[in-house]
Amino acid sequence: MNLLDRYLLAEWLKMLGLLLAATMGLLLMTSLYDELRDFTQINAAMGDILLYFATSMPSNLTVVLPLSMLLSLLFVLGKLHRNNELTAIRAAGLNIFSTTRSLWLAGIVLCGVSLLLNARVVPWSVETSRSLRDTILFRAEAEKAASGAQPADADSLGLVTTMAFDNRPQNRMWFINRYSQVSGKAFGVTVSEMDAQRREKTRLMAREATYDTAARSWTLLDGRELWFDPELGELMRSVTFEKKTVPYFNEDPSLMLLVGTKRAQDLSFNELKRITGYFAAEKNPKLIGYEVRYYGMLFSTLGPLIVIAIAVPFAVSGVRVNPVVGVSKSIGLFVIYYILSNLATLLGTKGYVEPVWAAAMPNLAMIGLAAWFFGRLR
Repeated sequence: MNLLDRYLLAEWLKMLGLLLAATMGLLLMTSLYDELRDFTQINAAMGDILLYFATSMPSNLTVVLPLSMLLSLLFVLGKLHRNNELTAIRAAGLNIFSTTRSLWLAGIVLCGVSLLLNARVVPWSVETSRSLRDTILFRAEAEKAASGAQPADADSLGLVTTMAFDNRPQNRMWFINRYSQVSGKAFGVTVSEMDAQRREKTRLMAREATYDTAARSWTLLDGRELWFDPELGELMRSVTFEKKTVPYFNEDPSLMLLVGTKRAQDLSFNELKRITGYFAAEKNPKLIGYEVRYYGMLFSTLGPLIVIAIAVPFAVSGVRVNPVVGVSKSIGLFVIYYILSNLATLLGTKGYVEPVWAAAMPNLAMIGLAAWFFGRLR
């Protein structure tokens, strides 16, 4: 790296660090405003609150990084342009690519950083902060139970109501009235087994059920098993049971919770990968949104290079008076990207576009826009 490369990179990294700190601080204040009152109302310990916010903030890095990159690049390059430094550099015989090569190299490195964030840091942040939040809430429920404000039964803590899980690969449909995340017990369980034409063959109904993690099987208590004629839909036989272990009922309740109770945008990259991998061979309409989100997180790793490709033409063409001009253009681009992203997600979720193309469309559009801007450079 020559003197120009080091100077440009150092100026940009300083501004990038300041913007990252400012935006992360702003997001922290917003999170405190939204959630701190909820924690104080249940008398959560200050140490638990601080730990929760410390673990949840890294999940915002993938959102903050592209915006901070764009604003910092516009400011630094715009400043060079206004001071006629870029004009002097071009007069020395360097073109725009030679001038900004250190930024492009940094962009490639930041693509790797984005991949690392999506694959490691953000999943850890999302899953750990969610677990901490649930622990705080469950502890508060237990304290209420101990004080007599609610039933003191562990099965009543951390309840999730009305869970449904359609296991199409194995042609099973689950309905659970209540599931305790503390005791791991399900109540009011109905499991329907169907044939290839999705016609019901058997139905198991139980008052209570538990999942054995080691054996990967469910045990149902105090229930009834029904057999149906798939052709006619008529009940053929009915048998009661006190306890029944079904070895091939291997649906993990943690996966049921992810699919049945969490939105795609609330899940980590690893959780989305788990869901899409489990249903890889299925065309379940309910799961398309998870696929769009999963592929979107993969394509988002190209964000740093796209940002540089957009920022450089903005900064070196016409921003002679005030960097706010470039900032306003960047905000407009982000609005366009947001609209395209939501439109592509809608099209993908409705099945009009394949999930991988729905995730790629906004990024491809921005790459095309950046290429058009570069084509206009002189």
